[in-house]
Amino acid sequence: MGSMCLLHASLTEYVLLFGTAVDTAGHSGRYWADISDTIISGTFRQWKEGTTRSEIYYPGDTIVHQAGEATSVQWSAGTWMVEYGRGFIPSTLAFALADTLFSTQDFVTLFYTLRVYAKGLLLEANAFFSTFGC
Repeated sequence: MGSMCLLHASLTEYVLLFGTAVDTAGHSGRYWADISDTIISGTFRQWKEGTTRSEIYYPGDTIVHQAGEATSVQWSAGTWMVEYGRGFIPSTLAFALADTLFSTQDFVTLFYTLRVYAKGLLLEANAFFSTFGC
């Protein structure tokens, strides 16, 4: 379980803060986007598919997840990171929201997440169209 604060969102990029107050682990997902995480505090452990050893990352380290790559991930309590995604961002939403839909059924959080992303898209569209004088 983690918490995120979306700082920027568009169809092709996003920037967010992600963190957790408790130890948590899971699957990274497999996306049509390149994602990089820079650790601010705590530790992040990653086990890439096809390998036999995991790697641990510390504050200041940056982890790059290439499009199409999937890993096992683990965060220690108190881990916070800045995440930047670039590619087809809507492809990341299905996996990110699947747990909300099929496990926790926390529809309030689902609504807030989709609302924040939609607002980011509208702000991006407004900036784009304002360059044309619309």
